[in-house]
Amino acid sequence: MARTSTISRPNARFQQWEALLRNRTRRQRAGEFVVQGVRPITLAVQRGWTVRALIHDAERPLSRWASALLEHAGGERVAMAPALLRQLSDKEQDASEVVAVVELPADDLSRIPVGPKFLGTVFDRPSAPGNIGTLIRSLDAFGGAGLIVTGHGADPYDPKAVRASTGSLFAVPAVRVPSSEQVAAWVQRHRAHGSPVVIVGTDENGDRDVADIDLTGPTLFVIGNETSGLSAAWLQHCDVVARIPMAGTASSLNAASAATVALYEASRQRNRSGAAG
Repeated sequence: MARTSTISRPNARFQQWEALLRNRTRRQRAGEFVVQGVRPITLAVQRGWTVRALIHDAERPLSRWASALLEHAGGERVAMAPALLRQLSDKEQDASEVVAVVELPADDLSRIPVGPKFLGTVFDRPSAPGNIGTLIRSLDAFGGAGLIVTGHGADPYDPKAVRASTGSLFAVPAVRVPSSEQVAAWVQRHRAHGSPVVIVGTDENGDRDVADIDLTGPTLFVIGNETSGLSAAWLQHCDVVARIPMAGTASSLNAASAATVALYEASRQRNRSGAAG
């Protein structure tokens, strides 16, 4: 096992890690983010993400899981005073047994594979990090290849997003892109190389029900901001805009819920097509 350092009071290193929890700019400058929870940390290690530090309670005996993690995962080992670790755990009561500091991946669209059965989602200007995490979890559940976050909004590496993904962030690439134009150009390049990606927007005033659209080919869904919906720029890039038929008094679904319904419908069509073939 690597040598362990100890932090017993709020020094500069602790303050840097604590800032990662609440400050996107600090995460970007440091090139790292905080991961909490057994499943997310386990998946980060299993998927080969670069672990920069593993921080554990200096006064608590290690479980079998934590001992194995500290033995085999990369990164620095840090034993931290329980009160400080509780702050990094975002918990008011007991601190997490282990908190990881993980390296940020590149925001490169090449991380998202595009093939004959490509299924991806754009989330434009999301305001709630929890919705990002939930959407990533749905992508993972229904065979999605990746998430693209466009515009200025919530961060996929915010602790709330990481927790809401329940570890799926480490299985499904999430790439941040400044504008819709860059994503549209990326789609055009794939089309030019033989992947006929269809861009499907989702909106309560869409042209067609989502179940009436052929989603068996390469598909990129676009989900708009939780309050303002699809931007004018994204509406121009969409090949079709789909609606989700609803009963009752609700006029629309939560953004992550709408994306989940659309992803399920794509998965249903593909499974049916495969069975028929």
